[in-house]
Amino acid sequence: MNRKLRRLKEIAQQDPADVIIGKKGVYEGIINEIKRRLEKKGIIKVKMLKSCIAVENKDRRELAKYVARLVDAQLLEVRGRTFVLYKHRKKKSSQGNRNVNRFFM
Repeated sequence: MNRKLRRLKEIAQQDPADVIIGKKGVYEGIINEIKRRLEKKGIIKVKMLKSCIAVENKDRRELAKYVARLVDAQLLEVRGRTFVLYKHRKKKSSQGNRNVNRFFM
């Protein structure tokens, strides 16, 4: 793991969980929320409640990998029932650059 990801993971570990998966388990609403937060922050912390693990009938690591695949993110770490996901954010092109290009054409 490179230094940047290691540093981001350390920061994420100190923060509270961004998303908590509860007794409904993994469903479309939770997946959409995780995707939204990943787009916004790039790295998030997700906590699974005991009821989630019971409902999904999967091991906590399997469940973390499953969620990572669904949101197309990299699973950085699993600690207890909490895991950290990372997704490289695409930089948005600024409006100013397009205007400059048009001006010089």
